[in-house]
Amino acid sequence: MTSLPNPRRTDERRDPQPASGAVLRLERMLAAKGIDPDRPLPDTDQPSTALELADRRIPPRYRLAEADHPEVTTWVQQVTLACRPGPGSTLGIAQGPSLLIAGPTGSGKTHQAYGAIRSLLKAGVRLRWTKLTATELYASQRPRQGADTEREMRDLMASPLLVLDDLGAAKASEWTEELTLRLVDHRYEHLLPTIFTTNLAPGDIKNALGDRTASRLAEMCERAILTGTDRRRLRAA
Repeated sequence: MTSLPNPRRTDERRDPQPASGAVLRLERMLAAKGIDPDRPLPDTDQPSTALELADRRIPPRYRLAEADHPEVTTWVQQVTLACRPGPGSTLGIAQGPSLLIAGPTGSGKTHQAYGAIRSLLKAGVRLRWTKLTATELYASQRPRQGADTEREMRDLMASPLLVLDDLGAAKASEWTEELTLRLVDHRYEHLLPTIFTTNLAPGDIKNALGDRTASRLAEMCERAILTGTDRRRLRAA
C-alpha cells in the first residue's frame, strides 16, 4: 500500500514570504523617521488639559491667540481673582465683570477675545464657555422645525462665560433689539462675565442697540479700545 506523505505539522515554521512592495515602502518610511515597527508604541492615553480641549473648539486661525492688550489682560486678572474653588480645588468662574472690546474692522478684536479665553485657562480657571456672533444669535432664535429656541436662549443666558462677537453688525430691528436686551439684561443682573466685541464707536452703541442695552453695557463692562488699520488687508497687500 502506497504511503501518503505526512501533512505539514501546524507548528512547523513556514518559510518566510517575501514582503510586498507596499510593506517594503512602509518599512523604509518608518526607518527614515527613526521608528522601529517592532517596538511598542508609547502610552499616549493621557488626559487632555483644559487648554488642549479648548483649542479643539477654537478655530485654527485663533488657536494660538494671545491676549496682549493691557485692558484685556487686566480683565483676565479680575475674573481670575473673582473665581471660587470648585471640585479638586480648581478655580471656577462665579461672577465678575464683563469686557467690551471695540475697534474698527481688522483691529484684532476676535483675536483678543480668544486670547482672553486661553489666558483664563492658562491661569488654571475651570471654564465652560460659549462663543457666537450676534448674527448667529439672531439666526438661532428664528423659528425652525425641531428647535427649542427658548432653551437655546436660556443656555446662552446661563453660560459661565459668553463671547458675543460683532455686536451691532447685524441689521437692527425691534426684534433684534429686544433679543439683545433680554440676553444682556440677564447677564447684567447675575454678574456673569461676558466678552462683547463690536465695530461700533462708544457713542454709536446707544443708537444701534437701544438706550436700555447701552446703559447696561456701560455699567457691566470694562473697555478695551483697539486702534489701527485693517490687519487683514495689510497681509493681503
